[in-house]
Amino acid sequence: MTELIQFPWSPFCIVQRRILEFAGARFKITNIPNSDRSLVWRLTRQRYYGVPIIRDGKSVIFEVGEDTQVIAKYLDTKFQLGLFPWEQEGTQSIIWQYIESQVEAIGFKLDDIYWREVVPPSDQLGFLRHKERKFGRGCLDQWRAQQKDLLVQLEQRLVPFEEMLMYRPFLLDQRPRFVDFDLYGILGNFLYSGHYRLPRAHSHLKTWYRRMTGVQYKSFAREKELHP
Repeated sequence: MTELIQFPWSPFCIVQRRILEFAGARFKITNIPNSDRSLVWRLTRQRYYGVPIIRDGKSVIFEVGEDTQVIAKYLDTKFQLGLFPWEQEGTQSIIWQYIESQVEAIGFKLDDIYWREVVPPSDQLGFLRHKERKFGRGCLDQWRAQQKDLLVQLEQRLVPFEEMLMYRPFLLDQRPRFVDFDLYGILGNFLYSGHYRLPRAHSHLKTWYRRMTGVQYKSFAREKELHP
């Protein structure tokens, strides 16, 4: 059985979790503490300590760089989901890099404001240490003070997706591609604490998010059979 090793609130883990759900796959979730990556380190033979990773039988799949989508492409190939069509390869690369830099950079800060509600008490010290070592002492308090400005920035950075969704049900065409799952994961992280809603002005984005929450590959597989 496929196993997803993750932090439940991580945007990149939400991406892979939703892809597995979309595929209709049987899979197992293993949550690990932010402060203890020893399982990941061991499974990857001391080559990686991030999340998510996938264990599929004897295979362990993880990213090999900041600009790779190794896990998603593995799942796409395994389940034949059509998430990375060749004709959209360049377009998707541009879009997902925007999502993972411009949108994620704001979304995770807004979620982290409520870190005490999201992170289990046993892991809070490690989480705080990790954040302050990476972003500076007091970063979580700074983001709370900047909350209103960060929300405005996020709404502005989501405008291109609202515009794309005015004319089609998914970002690129009539079915979800990888960038749909990527944006869904980053927004899922932003919404994880329960303190936020998607911007009121982005009505198409809100409809798309609800659609992405329940969409299943089998509905598109049936369409392919009916209309080869």
